[in-house]
Amino acid sequence: MPVAGSGERVDTSGRMEEVPHDCPGADSTQAGRGASCQGCPNQRLCASGAGAAPDPAIEEIKEKMKTVKHKILILSGKGGVGKSTFSAHLAHGLAEDENTQVALLDIDICGPSIPKIMGLEGEQVHQSGSGWSPVYVEDNLGVMSVGFLLSSPDDAVIWRGPKKNGMIKQFLRDVDWGDVDYLLVDTPPGTSDEHLSVVQYLAATHIDGAVIVTTPQEVSLQDVRKEINFCHKVKLPVVGVVENMSGFVCPKCKKESQIFPPTTGGAEAMCQDLKVPLLGKVPLDPHIGKSCDKGQSFFIEAPDSPATLAYRSIIQKIQEFCSPHQSKEESPSSS
Repeated sequence: MPVAGSGERVDTSGRMEEVPHDCPGADSTQAGRGASCQGCPNQRLCASGAGAAPDPAIEEIKEKMKTVKHKILILSGKGGVGKSTFSAHLAHGLAEDENTQVALLDIDICGPSIPKIMGLEGEQVHQSGSGWSPVYVEDNLGVMSVGFLLSSPDDAVIWRGPKKNGMIKQFLRDVDWGDVDYLLVDTPPGTSDEHLSVVQYLAATHIDGAVIVTTPQEVSLQDVRKEINFCHKVKLPVVGVVENMSGFVCPKCKKESQIFPPTTGGAEAMCQDLKVPLLGKVPLDPHIGKSCDKGQSFFIEAPDSPATLAYRSIIQKIQEFCSPHQSKEESPSSS
């Protein structure tokens, strides 16, 4: 359900309507109290935070993040587009340089697939004097996920928003990340509690930006447009869009097929329309799914695949985007 100030709200009949231009916004001292707030489903939530003292955890997280150079959120409007797969392989790709320290944080609380994809299923979090210790794939690649806290991979996490937010806060504040070059945050689909929380808690630090993953068909692009709008609303820079599952090249006849036809021009046309960068297109490759099920790096399984080459090109563009942004204390709005 959209938050106050996000451009939409639900009227008393349950239909979506535009939020009036005089909406005070969630950060205003008048949030939830103005005349335009009447009837908004988030009126009580906004009012409870209006004028409230800042969460002390924000300063604690700011202190913790001083050892983290770059922070990148991986977003998707819709589920099933390969966002976690992309997050995992972005981490693998960056960590191929042994001098680069990479951390992957999974905040998809209800669907934590990162432990499986990274080959860490069944691992547990250990407590040290300086906080929770990440689970390491390699010496320079650490992972944290709620999946490590479950007694079984089949356990359902049935939590309301506040408990999810508390878990995200704990991950950012209490995990001993150490000196990290890249902190990658794999998020759930949508623009809801988890996304607002991670942006809010990292607001006092510098977030380099968001990488948004989509597939070519319009049903996916519709939700990605909302995701880009969310980034603009919360002043989160958009690193670029990745079009995943972009065609399939038969390994035998070399003929390319469009499994998800881009009926409206795909991510390329959308990026041109919204003036955001297209980082690249990753074609379908059966080896990707097999690698994820095995918990292995796809780059090792299929080093010459067109998908591998596409991944490496995208990773290079992300590195180039981050390289000028060295200030860790700069706020997202100033980038």
